[in-house]
Amino acid sequence: METMNRDDPPITDPFSPWGTEPIRSVFLRRPNRFVVECAIDGQTVTAHLPNPGRLWELLLPESTVILIPRKTISPGGLGYSAVAVERDGLPVLLHTQMANRVVRFLIEAGRVPGLEGAGIVKAEATVGHSRFDFRLRKGGRDILCEVKSCTLFGKSFAMFPDAVTERGKRHLLELAELAGQGLSCLVIYLIHWPHARYFLPDFHTDPEFSRVFADVRDRVRFCPLAVGWSRDLTLADPVREVEIPWFLLSQEDQNRGNYLLILHLAGDLSVAVGALGTVRFRKGYYVYVGSAKRNLSQRVNRHLRRRKRPFWHIDYLREQAGSCSAIPIRSSANLEHELAGRLGAIAAWQVPGFGSSDCSCQTHLFGFEDHPLENRKFIGFLQHYRMDRLETLLNGDACMD
Repeated sequence: METMNRDDPPITDPFSPWGTEPIRSVFLRRPNRFVVECAIDGQTVTAHLPNPGRLWELLLPESTVILIPRKTISPGGLGYSAVAVERDGLPVLLHTQMANRVVRFLIEAGRVPGLEGAGIVKAEATVGHSRFDFRLRKGGRDILCEVKSCTLFGKSFAMFPDAVTERGKRHLLELAELAGQGLSCLVIYLIHWPHARYFLPDFHTDPEFSRVFADVRDRVRFCPLAVGWSRDLTLADPVREVEIPWFLLSQEDQNRGNYLLILHLAGDLSVAVGALGTVRFRKGYYVYVGSAKRNLSQRVNRHLRRRKRPFWHIDYLREQAGSCSAIPIRSSANLEHELAGRLGAIAAWQVPGFGSSDCSCQTHLFGFEDHPLENRKFIGFLQHYRMDRLETLLNGDACMD
């Protein structure tokens, strides 16, 4: 579904809104959702991050973050804006507010499939009690258009959102209602990865959004567009609409599958773990692999509660852990033993017999010195089982490379 063929001219007026030379820095840490600390020539600087997403797969230690100096330094001392991050040598746009400017450029250049010849009537258009990014007109018919910036992707699969979005779900429901009143409604998902070939809602992270996405598909048109960025942060060719494999969404987006629990122990600790006896845990981070043939969300929520009657091995450790977070991996297949095997290959240590008394695995609990979400191998592991594996399912082979 290319939007241009070999004979189409390139974009002769590249999108370059910055007005200054981008500065490359080294990512150090993210103190909060809207601030990052980076190093420029060995000096630490703080920068505003105009993107509230989780960005696990992008903001990794030593990643190259592209900064733009701010015209006015904020009261918090933020002299830069973090506008992009490099992945595999390619810039990925982080600045969510710029997505609308990119889409405006593409609409006016006739580069959005189905919107060739459309004109922009109004940006930030209010309809009823809601406001949408664009009101367009094509062939005498009005079109409401919402724009979402997508920075979650694997090798060829892109997904949205990377965090639970009540606002995104509400927009879909509002557009579906307006479509029922005769308006044409469209959502453009701007994917900042030129290698994307498929797009799905992130049913692992936000199953409610995914359900609404599927429910409104006959009333709201979805247009996932893959774009790329040059090193100077100008828009690159080609611009492509990518496929939504609906049958795969129906197959995999069920309340079942697997989950990872990430727990933290601030110090060494001995814990009585049911029939396993007293287990000595060293300080650090632990990742537990579990499964649920049904009611996955309910199982995860139970694990997140600290106080409960212990039943599984993990319940005893959860009660002692300083923090606990969950990462669901929804799938039609039980990947529990495969996940445990792969985690064992990248973990710093294991706890023998933990959570594996009813299977042949050596353990389902793995230790890490530092937070696993700052570990490139662990992030690659997540990327495979939450995204890249979907492409292997399309090809009939779910084995990890």
